[in-house]
Amino acid sequence: MNRIPGDRHTGPTRRALLTAGAGAALAAESSGTATPTAAAGGLTPGVMTLFKDPGYNFNGLLALGASGAGAAEVGEVLTAVNTINGSGLSAQSYVKTFRALGDQLLKAPPGAPADTRTKQFRALRAAQYYGQALFFVLGSDDPGSEEQLYKAGRGAWDTFCDLCEPAPVKANVPYGSTPLPVWFFRPDTSGTPRPTVILTNGSDGQNVDMWTYGVPAALDRGWNALVYDGPGQGQLLFVDQVVFTPTWEKVVTPLVDWLAARPDVDPDRIALTGLSMAGDLAPRAAAFESRIAALVAMPGCLEPWLGFPPEIRQILTPDKQETNDIWNKEVVPELPPDAADVMKKRFEPFSIPAMLEARQGKLFTDFYTPATRIQALTITDVVGRIKAPTLVLDYEGEQFYPGQPRRMYDALTSPKDYLKLTAAEGAQLHCSPMAPQLHCEVVFDWLQKTLPDR
Repeated sequence: MNRIPGDRHTGPTRRALLTAGAGAALAAESSGTATPTAAAGGLTPGVMTLFKDPGYNFNGLLALGASGAGAAEVGEVLTAVNTINGSGLSAQSYVKTFRALGDQLLKAPPGAPADTRTKQFRALRAAQYYGQALFFVLGSDDPGSEEQLYKAGRGAWDTFCDLCEPAPVKANVPYGSTPLPVWFFRPDTSGTPRPTVILTNGSDGQNVDMWTYGVPAALDRGWNALVYDGPGQGQLLFVDQVVFTPTWEKVVTPLVDWLAARPDVDPDRIALTGLSMAGDLAPRAAAFESRIAALVAMPGCLEPWLGFPPEIRQILTPDKQETNDIWNKEVVPELPPDAADVMKKRFEPFSIPAMLEARQGKLFTDFYTPATRIQALTITDVVGRIKAPTLVLDYEGEQFYPGQPRRMYDALTSPKDYLKLTAAEGAQLHCSPMAPQLHCEVVFDWLQKTLPDR
């Protein structure tokens, strides 16, 4: 691959180029970073701009949008936004404010002692706010608290699940030497065989996001829903220290085995969805796992590596030593602190050394290994193998994988549909952060039509 010349007098410096992409890079829930476009900035006018920085704003909108599913409270989020802006927007103020909000919600509310229902949804909101803090913790004054903060969010999520009626079945599904934690939600405990959706998260997403983007919608329609942590996600990343794998079918196949063995699952109606970067992972799995009866890519993504700005991609050469020399000698010395924080966050799901160094406030020195792992997620050569009916979602102002949903749709040979959600519906930007209810309506209406009752 070509790289940016080292002569700083021939054009913009690496520092200038990297700084230009840093804001939107922080916004990514997916694995990639992207340079903000005028279109994306214009798609959050007026009250949709919670923070001037587009990265923080995107995350804030995700929290606000989760209110419709009970996974946030409008007043809580907006009060946190005001507090952060009043203190001066930074990773530190963001983490401190949302972490304190999570801690507060695990205590009883004002007035009478909390009943079971109140405890349940306060724990769900706490999981959301801990997740908000977790996203930026590596740029805060205490990056070493990352695992502790993850565990706080996971504890709140488990508290919520234990109080659901019926509570989801918790299990560990075999996967190599590190099992996959799963939460199997059912409308009831009758044992009736039902259609089931496997909800696949992206990079840096938390279990609470899968609640917002699918569990209630599934249950309301009489479907089961499976939430899980795969490699590079949740427990497997932050605790077990297992990074993403390009062969996601090896993750999904054990899940399908586990589901198909249950009497309350209709094995002929198992669907798979993939949110954010999982718009790459889920299609990869469906290309090799023939028991997937329907697939939804949200959005369609063929090459996660293209989600990084070209000035980042051009660092990678075929030679490991050359690549790391460019990174350490030319890039790192000119990297602003905020851009360094972006790179720590973006690369940690692909490199345990990078994650552990980031927790010590250090920037990784091996760029080559995680970069090649991200490149390996490319699925352009296998998407044509997918046999399942597939819905490909796209979003007006898609910041991270622009053009890729349409490319995926065009490459599919299975029955297929393509739909772009728009600003006119309030559903613009990557994963429609302000409209997850509409998002679920579109996805589950399509699933119901594709896998109708028998």
